[in-house]
Parts: sequence; C-alpha cells; structure tokens
Amino acid sequence: MIRSWARRSAGRPRAARARRAFVLVLPGLWVLGVLVWERCTPAEGQFLQLLAAAPAIACAGTGRRQCVVLGGLCALLALLPLGTGSSGAHPLARVGTCCAVLVVVAASYLTAGRRLRLLRELERTKEVATAAQRVLLRPPPARVDGIVVAADHLAAGETATVGGDLYDVVATRHGVRAVIGDVRGHGLGALGTVAAVLGSFREAVHDEPDLGRVLRRLERALHRHLRERARAEHPSAGGGEPENPLSEEFVTLLLVEIARDGAVRTLNCGHPWPYRLTRSGALPDAPGEPMPPLGLFPLPAELPVTDCPPLLPGQAFFLHTDGATDARDADGTFFPLPQALDESVRSVRDCRAAAVVEGVRAALLRHCGGRLSDDVALLVLCNDRLRVPAGADPAALARGRVRAGRAE
Repeated sequence: MIRSWARRSAGRPRAARARRAFVLVLPGLWVLGVLVWERCTPAEGQFLQLLAAAPAIACAGTGRRQCVVLGGLCALLALLPLGTGSSGAHPLARVGTCCAVLVVVAASYLTAGRRLRLLRELERTKEVATAAQRVLLRPPPARVDGIVVAADHLAAGETATVGGDLYDVVATRHGVRAVIGDVRGHGLGALGTVAAVLGSFREAVHDEPDLGRVLRRLERALHRHLRERARAEHPSAGGGEPENPLSEEFVTLLLVEIARDGAVRTLNCGHPWPYRLTRSGALPDAPGEPMPPLGLFPLPAELPVTDCPPLLPGQAFFLHTDGATDARDADGTFFPLPQALDESVRSVRDCRAAAVVEGVRAALLRHCGGRLSDDVALLVLCNDRLRVPAGADPAALARGRVRAGRAE
C-alpha cells in the first residue's frame, strides 16, 4: 500500500508538467483549429473572429503576459492571406478581426499584470502566515529530558499553513509537561486564541508546581484574550466590559505531565484521550470522564487531576486532535485511527516516534484523499529513559549506553 502511494506521488509531478505543457500550447492549438475549420468550410471568413479568443485563452491558462502577446501574434499571423484558406474573405472582416485581436491582447495583458500582482501579494501573505505558524507551533526538539518527541500539523485548507490546533512540550523541574488543544474554528481567525493559550502555557509550566494551577492560568489567559477581542470587535461598547464576550469560543485541551520516574498525571478539558503505544500495539488510555472544553464553563473548585499508569521505558503516548478521527473518505467512512496506529507501531521498533507520526499522517491523507475537513495535530511522547536497577553503577550504565548507540 505504501509503495503504491509512493508511486502515485511520484507520478503527480509528471502529470503536472504535462498539464502545464498543454496549457502553453493551447492558444496555438486554438488558432490551428480555426484555420482548419475555415479551410474545410466554405464560409469565406465568417469564423475568423474566433481567432480573437487566442490571447484570452493564453491569459486564462497561464496568466503570463508573454504568452498573451504570443497568442495575439499567432492570431494576427493567421490573418495573412497565405495563412488562411479563405482568400475570398472580405477585407473589412479581416480588419475587424485584427482590431478585435488587438483589443483582446491589451485587455488580457492588463488582466495578466493584475493577476501577477495579486499572486505576489498572496505569496507574501502565505509567508507571513507560515512565519506566524512557526513562531506559535515551534517544532519541538527531538528529545526533551529523556522523552523522544515527534509532532506534525495538517491545516484544513488546501493552501493554508495555519490552523486552530496547538501543541507544545516543555521540560521543567516538575517533569516534562505537554499540551495539545483544538481552538474552535481554524485558519487566521484562530491564531490569536492559539497564541494566548500557548503563551500562557509556556510561562505557567515553569512557575506552577501543580498541574491544576497551570490549567487555571490558561483559563484566565483565554478569558482575558476573549474580552480584549470582544472589545476590539464591538467598539460601540466604549471600552467597557462586554456583556457576553464571544461566549461560543472555546478550546479543547489536554495537559500531560511525565515525571522522572515515569508517573503520568493528566487534565482533560473536552479533548480526546491519548493512546498508549506498546510493543504489542496501541491501547486507548481513557482514565475518566473529561471536563467541558475550556471557556464554555468556569473550572470547578476541585480539578480532577488523573493519575495514569506509569509510562514505562519503551512505551509512548500518542496525542491527537479530533480532526484525525473526524476525517472521512469519499464514502463517508471515518478514519480508523486505532488500526493505523497499530500498523505504524508494528512497523517500527524502539522509540522511533517520528516514524509513527509519519505513518499515521500518510494513512490519514490516503484515507481522505488529501482533503481534510478540520485541522489535525499529532504528537508522540516516547519514554526513552533507562530503567536503572538498584545498586547499579551509573558510570557503567553510561558506558553501556554509549556502546549501544555506536552499535546502532
């Protein structure tokens, strides 16, 4: 299956080149077709007016001003008596056709220039959006305090690179802390909320020893952002407190803390629970009922921090947003995430987290045909710490690990 997908992917550039070549020669083919039609039909120049469409076809097909001029030149040359089969055509018809060709060339030339300017502005906008996405969703390091990390993000739009999903992994004195979330909506409108939540998380994880206090910091940051956004969108409020500041905005959120001994604590606000990846496959890790999404209701006085089974060396957590499970194929079938995880886990060994993410990504795009209905974020946290036996010599363990790394 993967090989066939690779063959199809390799064939796409050839098909794209063939389409571009066809579009380039299409104005010439149009002129040639009009000449053949004029020669085979005793219409005495009645079809010469169709030559004026050649520059417009070049403009619509390639958008290049050089192609527009070349298409107009081909149409004008076709008006020569030697180039047409209707020598009995009225001279006024030729003059009118020549004027029509020149007018279409001028209009198409201006249209192509405007299109070029719009494309340049679009490219600059995409560059800014990509830069903003990279600042917000910074590529996580490959290893964080003994935890192997791999992540990927897929935007819902065909040409979009930004979305409403968020994730981050930070090493603190309290352990490795990770967050993954999904802001309501996607695209540029969700970037502000993503920035507010991630900015607060990156500060709170270092300051707060308790995971529940981290979540309360995120809630305050989200409410503050929504109030400021409501004031900006409703200036008639005069700077006062809005009555209902974007009450439909919310964020599903999952906080994970992995201690040095592998102990795992989580807080879930309406987010899908992670999967635990072992050598035998993927198992859902759902220790309890999640709280409502962040922003819909105030957090309870007592936060249900969940103590999960320890993450043993060689085991991993697979975190994802609901865009992965909501993806459908052409028949409306949902993406079988557990099956894709099992196949990815069994095809790799050790803590190759990046291979697991790549396998799930390929299976997801293959399932939905590359058309996503929602943003998707994938995050793998693999415990690559050594299990240290009691009374072991740390120096000997270090030397053994170096030898193992060289052998690999």
